[in-house]
Amino acid sequence: MTNVFKTLFLALIVVSLAACSTPEAEVMTVLEFPDRPDANSPANPTFQWPGSWEYCLDGDHADAVVTGDTLTADPDVYFTNMTPGWHVTMKSAAGIFWHPASTAEGDFTVSSNIFLFDPGTLNEGYGIIIGGSNLDMDDQKYLYFLARRSGEFLIKTRNGADTQVVVDWTPSEAVTAWTEESSDPIANEFSIQTEGNTISFSINGAVVHSQDKGDLSTDGIVGFRLNHATNVHISSLNVSMAGGDTVGVSE
Repeated sequence: MTNVFKTLFLALIVVSLAACSTPEAEVMTVLEFPDRPDANSPANPTFQWPGSWEYCLDGDHADAVVTGDTLTADPDVYFTNMTPGWHVTMKSAAGIFWHPASTAEGDFTVSSNIFLFDPGTLNEGYGIIIGGSNLDMDDQKYLYFLARRSGEFLIKTRNGADTQVVVDWTPSEAVTAWTEESSDPIANEFSIQTEGNTISFSINGAVVHSQDKGDLSTDGIVGFRLNHATNVHISSLNVSMAGGDTVGVSE
């Protein structure tokens, strides 16, 4: 049986999700599903598109099939609610996902816990975005912070079709890498913090890069970015304003 069809178990992952109202929602109960959910073996037939969430795919993907409902065909992107959080499986496309009401400005911290399922031999990035504007338009802007299976991180900006490297792929011991010994999904917690004119990027509680914000655009919509062929579970996406409460993005 190949890795593509190998059944993986994601069990008893305890997370803090402020938007959830019941204790049961704070625990990932045992779910059984293959690397890529499909109509013949869905993780749960009640999973569906997560409320008011939106997405935008890179490049020319107008014909891409994006779904979160019980599947009738193999989609290019599968995005569904899976308490706590969301499960996303990318195929040929890469892109961003966001809830329009989820924004951060001034001094804040945005954090997200993301589990990567078996990537095989591919080494594609996954992580979070901040400072988003016009995300569904050609002149979209955002700042993104990614990791990949080899234990490296990347920081870039996007302005329309143009991207600019802030920090190129850099190895870090803070990043949990996928190794030959990995069997269960691996977890990385991403965090971006702005304080005054300083912006800091952390993975699993360790700062991997810090600098002056300069002309980086940090105010705006928050969300996550996934490159093609990534299969992840995002168990939390939290926004904490300076001096305020931490709010978990829901639906």
